[in-house]
Amino acid sequence: MTLVSLSMIVRNEEALLERCLSSVKNFVDEMVIIDTGSTDHTVSIAKDAGARVEHLPWPGDFAPARNAALNLVNGDWVLVLDADEIFKSECIPELKSLMKKNDLLLINLLRLEYGSSISPYSSVSRLFRKHPRIFWSQPYHSMVDDSVRDIIKTEPYWVIGECQEPALIHEGYTEKLIKSRNKSKSLRKAMEELISKNPQDPYANAKLGALEIEEGNHQKGIKILKEALKIQSKTNTVERYELLLNLGIGLTNKNPEAAISTYRKALTIPMNFRLTLGARLNLAALLMQKDNLPEAINLMKVATKEAPEVSICWYNLGLMQRKNGNLIEALKSYQHATELNPYHPETHQNFAVAKLLSGDINGARISCEDAISLLLAQNREDDANALMIKFRGIINLKVKLND
Repeated sequence: MTLVSLSMIVRNEEALLERCLSSVKNFVDEMVIIDTGSTDHTVSIAKDAGARVEHLPWPGDFAPARNAALNLVNGDWVLVLDADEIFKSECIPELKSLMKKNDLLLINLLRLEYGSSISPYSSVSRLFRKHPRIFWSQPYHSMVDDSVRDIIKTEPYWVIGECQEPALIHEGYTEKLIKSRNKSKSLRKAMEELISKNPQDPYANAKLGALEIEEGNHQKGIKILKEALKIQSKTNTVERYELLLNLGIGLTNKNPEAAISTYRKALTIPMNFRLTLGARLNLAALLMQKDNLPEAINLMKVATKEAPEVSICWYNLGLMQRKNGNLIEALKSYQHATELNPYHPETHQNFAVAKLLSGDINGARISCEDAISLLLAQNREDDANALMIKFRGIINLKVKLND
């Protein structure tokens, strides 16, 4: 019988931890948690869920803390989660089948990045055998990948597997959590330290280049990404895809044609379809701006077929169908998007417009009010007021305008 251990490090995660642990209880046989100094109810929540809790003063870096937790587990396989992640039980049959293979050392998991502005999915190396030479390394985004590569060099019978079914949902990229944890500052420091040790590190360059672009330093970010791509010119890897994706984002405003070409290059790299959604979404959006609606719509139709659980794909498809004059199909797409993610105000806003154009005045009012309520809840009062002004005189809204 294969035993699976959950390994975690936590600190002040009372708002998220119970949900995380509940999601994984039907998959793991033990839960081992290291607390690095919580001052809230994190420890009691973990114990109530049946976890073994140990304590460790924060060592200043994630890798040492993760290694300390890893040393305490007893399972044949180890699953590693963060408190802001949810384990999807739908992946359990495939994972159990994969873990029966004697040559698998590590299984990469698909993680839905809820709220990410760059890409809906990422691949994370979070499920692996309890091998004595596996350990965590790298600052900030610590990973076991370096140690796994070293093991395979001397023990070449091991292979790395991929779970095709999405396994995790990650909420760490929501605006509220990013601000509360000051992620940008921590990420910059960690990536600059990595690059100082290894200037050619594609992972660090992709993250730092993306951060520069996100913070408005487009020229600096583009330069970092282009230089890293020159080094990676003969590779066909996930790292190269990330560099191209972020370069496309940086080029979009000033050179959309170059951005389109860059996204096309990214999509030539053979990868799991869900991992390429970022480039597909951005390419389709640019093609829509260029009035190349047939190709844009086709990209999103394929995306909604291959990844029907991703709301932004349905939302973008709705935008394109409405622009193409297919109001009935646009309404269906918006409906899918709101069912998958009812907290996206732009979906409700565009759903309201489509309903209004179709003659559904009451439905338009409901969707518009949903959009306004969400904008206000997200402290976007200016956007809420602008939307109310837009619809004032057309729909009898029950919410009041702040003139």
